Amino acid sequence: MTRPSENEEEFFLRQELEKHREAVQQKQAELEESERDRLKELHFMRCAKCGAELQEVEFRGVKIDKCFSCGGVYLDDGELEQLAGRPGWFDSMLKAFKS
Repeated sequence: MTRPSENEEEFFLRQELEKHREAVQQKQAELEESERDRLKELHFMRCAKCGAELQEVEFRGVKIDKCFSCGGVYLDDGELEQLAGRPGWFDSMLKAFKS
C-alpha cells in the first residue's frame, strides 16, 4: 500500500474542512435569531473550559482573550496567523479549499 502524496492529503483535508464548515453553517441557519442572540449573550467573553470571564490582554502586539481562572487562551479569527508571523496563510488556505 502506498502512502498518499501531499496533494492527496491536502485534497482530503480540504474536503473534510468543507464538510465541517457546511455542517456548522446549516446548524446556525436552523437556529432562530432569538436563540442565536441568547447563546451569544450567554457565552460572550466567557471561558469555554471553566465559564469564567475572559480578559483581553496584549501579547506580542496582538490582543488575545485570556482566562485568569484556568489559564486558557482564546484567539479570534486571524490572531493565530499574526502570532505565527505569517498573516493571511489561513485565509489563502481556505480560498484554495473553496475553489
